[in-house]
Amino acid sequence: MKELLSLYQNYGVMAYSDFTLDRVVKTFGLTISSKVDLYSSVPELKCSDFLAETIRYSLPFALGSNTEKSRSEMIISPILLELIRQLNFQASLFSGIDFSVDAERGLNGTCDFLISRLPEFLMLKAPVIIIVEANKENINAGLGQCIAEMVYFARA
Repeated sequence: MKELLSLYQNYGVMAYSDFTLDRVVKTFGLTISSKVDLYSSVPELKCSDFLAETIRYSLPFALGSNTEKSRSEMIISPILLELIRQLNFQASLFSGIDFSVDAERGLNGTCDFLISRLPEFLMLKAPVIIIVEANKENINAGLGQCIAEMVYFARA
C-alpha cells in the first residue's frame, strides 16, 4: 500500500496507460509467468470467407497508413465482429469506451475493445474480455497497461 501511495504522490492519479510492466508488478504484487502453450488445448475456429476477404482487402490499407487507429479499424474490428458472429451473437463488442473500475488504484481509462459475455449492447456488463493493442508498435511497452486492465477482474 505504501508503494501505491508513493506512486500517487509522485505521479498523481494514474490511468491504465501509465503502468509499465515493472510498476504494475510492484503495485499489485503480481508474479510474471512465461508459460508456453497456455491455450494449446483450445480448438481453432475457422474464419468465414467474408472475414478472410475483408482482411485480404483491408490489410494493405492498414499497414500502409501505419497507425494504431487504422490497424484497429481495418484488422482488429473485423476479427472481433467475426468472433461475435461465431458466438451466435450471445456476446457484445464495445470499442473505445471508458472502463474506470477503481480510479484510486489507477484502474481507469479508455480500453481499446471490450467483449462482454452477455448480448446486451446498450450497457457494459461483466464478465468481460479486455483487448488492448500494443503501444508504439512495442509489445513490451504495452504489457503494463494490458496487465493493469486485467487486474480488477482477476481479483474480483
